[in-house]
Amino acid sequence: MGKHRTAKVQAFSSPRGLWLLFLVLGCAANLAGQQSAAGSESSPPGPQSQQNPSGASEGTAATFIGYATNRSFVFPDIATSPGPLTTGEKFKLFVNQSISPPYIIVAASGAAFNQARDVPEGYGQGWDAYGGRFGASLARSSSSSFFGTFVLASCLHQDPRFFPESRPSFWRSLKYSTERVVVTRNDAGKDVFNTSALLGTLAAEGLANAYLPPSEQTVGETLSRFGIDLAWRVGGNMFKDYWPTFFRTMGLNRLKVIPDPSKPQRPH
Repeated sequence: MGKHRTAKVQAFSSPRGLWLLFLVLGCAANLAGQQSAAGSESSPPGPQSQQNPSGASEGTAATFIGYATNRSFVFPDIATSPGPLTTGEKFKLFVNQSISPPYIIVAASGAAFNQARDVPEGYGQGWDAYGGRFGASLARSSSSSFFGTFVLASCLHQDPRFFPESRPSFWRSLKYSTERVVVTRNDAGKDVFNTSALLGTLAAEGLANAYLPPSEQTVGETLSRFGIDLAWRVGGNMFKDYWPTFFRTMGLNRLKVIPDPSKPQRPH
């Protein structure tokens, strides 16, 4: 009985990746809180709160956050309009995400990395083992998108898209990309806690225990994968934040960012 209880405690306290979970959630929650506090301080009640003063800081979301002019094949979840998505559009977005190049590339490279480390050991080695690792990684990504982008986003009326900055800088983009892990827009365009994405990712990792090797089915390993998923999401958000800027810098101008018309703009 004592050994069984000890094994459970050890499984739950598995360190790999758990620090990423707490680090990402802690930093993102802190950044979101700072933005909310700053917004409340800079927007006193009264008629003037509906206007953007000429001395407004260029670092505010109202100045920098917008949407791309055309849909991206690589990152289909970059917003191309300020309005909400219908349930059917959220389902289509889930499908497009599941077959997008980043999902396939990350799954293939992650499977190769784990193959070299022989993790999880239950798969073994060889091409069959690599196929198993690749399929499991792709299934986890797709199921996360299914739950987060379609099912929960539809039920909770949340917007699963990413709204990029018009002219990102590295540190501002890192802050914004981390914040958007725990903050998203609802269908009314207001910032809310990103319940759909967080619960969707956790549900996908719970479901993965049905097909992953037994060594990966503990509570600790499930939370470890969840934390790693969130860390990857920060990196993915930064790529999406810079994606329209990359096109503009290369002179392609296909995915340029225009300010969100639902928010007041600073006069030029």
